[in-house]
Amino acid sequence: MNEHQMLGYIPDDTVVHKINGTAKLIFLILLSVACMTTYDTRFLLGMTVFSLILFKFSHIKWHQISFVVKFIFVFSLLNIIAVYLFSPEYGVELYGSKTLIWQGFGRFTITQEQLFYEFNLVLKYFCTIPLVLIFLLTTNPSEFASSLNRIGVSYKISYAVALAIRYIPDIQEDFINISLAQQARGFEMSKKGKLSQRLKGTAQIVFPLILSSLDRIETISTAMELRRFGEKKKRTWYAQQPFHFADIVVIGLALILTALSFALFKVNGGRFYNPF
Repeated sequence: MNEHQMLGYIPDDTVVHKINGTAKLIFLILLSVACMTTYDTRFLLGMTVFSLILFKFSHIKWHQISFVVKFIFVFSLLNIIAVYLFSPEYGVELYGSKTLIWQGFGRFTITQEQLFYEFNLVLKYFCTIPLVLIFLLTTNPSEFASSLNRIGVSYKISYAVALAIRYIPDIQEDFINISLAQQARGFEMSKKGKLSQRLKGTAQIVFPLILSSLDRIETISTAMELRRFGEKKKRTWYAQQPFHFADIVVIGLALILTALSFALFKVNGGRFYNPF
């Protein structure tokens, strides 16, 4: 099952795994804000390289995230195309100049400014997505819940988020087991089968799986109520870890990078770096 695992916690002994969950959560939030608010290409390129280096240190394998990355790639591509279709010269308005590459048809021109703007949009995905995947795959769900509660989120919400993260690998395991059982009965659902046949088979599995998942949710909710979950305003956590020097360094680095991102607003006279 580890070969098919998607967005599930993967225990390991890397430096990233050893960092406190709260420190990783603060790091993720701060850098996500920094990357999403700025359009400074230099900062975004640096953060992209930094994210990919962290990804390498996390020992995350491609097969563990391939489906998610492919899905995000398709979504990102559709987003970039939609941005161009709805406003093909938005980059021209932002950067105050127009350098034509291709005249095109009517308002659908291709300019260096528009390509540069959309390049920055792509960089934002490369900055933040690896960080999110690293956090999800290297943080124990119970520690994640305690981290959320530690930064002020209600423990009920924190626990619900942790259960959802734990449940993703279970759902995928059920899906794979049912899929293999279907193939053993002669219904081809692998890459060898036709696309229409695979979609039909997937639909036949997904809908019953959703209904069975709702039954599980009801069972878990009932069990938690019987154990008086939510009666108190506060709770303690078995998985909560104390802060160490490395955790302080991680939070400090996140603060420095975020401050640098906002400092570039003043240097650039706004959120956008203009090389034109």
